[in-house]
Amino acid sequence: MEIGTAAGPALVTVDERRDPAFLLVMTHGAGGGVGSADLLAAREAALDAGAAVALVLQPYRAAGARAPGSAGRQDAAWLEIIEALRRPYPGVPLIAGGRSNGARLACRTARAAGAAGVIALAFPLHPPGKADQPERSRAGELRSAGVPVLVVNGDRDPFGVPDAGDVDRLVVLRGEAHALSRDPAAVRSAVRDWLGDLLPRLVTARGPGRAV
Repeated sequence: MEIGTAAGPALVTVDERRDPAFLLVMTHGAGGGVGSADLLAAREAALDAGAAVALVLQPYRAAGARAPGSAGRQDAAWLEIIEALRRPYPGVPLIAGGRSNGARLACRTARAAGAAGVIALAFPLHPPGKADQPERSRAGELRSAGVPVLVVNGDRDPFGVPDAGDVDRLVVLRGEAHALSRDPAAVRSAVRDWLGDLLPRLVTARGPGRAV
C-alpha cells in the first residue's frame, strides 16, 4: 500500500490481523530496504506473538534517494505514516522499530507516536571510528524514547554497542557486524523473548479487557 506524507509517498507492506495483540511498525536503515534479514526476523517474531506488522519503505527511499535528509523532515513523515497505520487498529498498542537509522528514527519519535515500546536493531551508537568522541554519541536518542527499548547489536559492529543502562534490554550477538545477517534466528529469538516479557506489561497497563 502507499501512504502519502508531506515528504512524498511511503510504500508499506502490511501483515494484517483481526484483533491483533499489538501493531508493529518497522523501517529500514539509511540506504536499505525492508527485506533485510534482521527486519524479517523481527517481523516473524511479532507475527508469532499475534501482531499486525507493517514494514515501511520511507518516502526518500521510495523516491530513489539513499540519504534520509534532515531528521526533522524524516521524523515528521514517519509520524504521518504511523498515524495512518494506526487508524484501522484503534486502542491497539503500538511498538515501533527499525534497523540502524530506522532504529534512531523510532527512538526519536516514540513519545510523539504514542509507542509502547521500541525495537532497535543495529542501533548506530556513533559513526565508525568515533567512539572516543562523546559528542558524536547517539545514546541520548535511546534515552529520549521514554518507553522500553530492545536493542539487538552485533559485537563486531563498527558503529558501536549501546550501554545496557540506557535501554530496557540489550542483546549482543557474537560474530555479528552491523548487518545482523549471519544468524536471523538469534535476532528472532531476542525479539520473541522481549515481546514475551513486554506484552503482559501492556495488558496490565491497559487494564481488564481484551487479553494478548
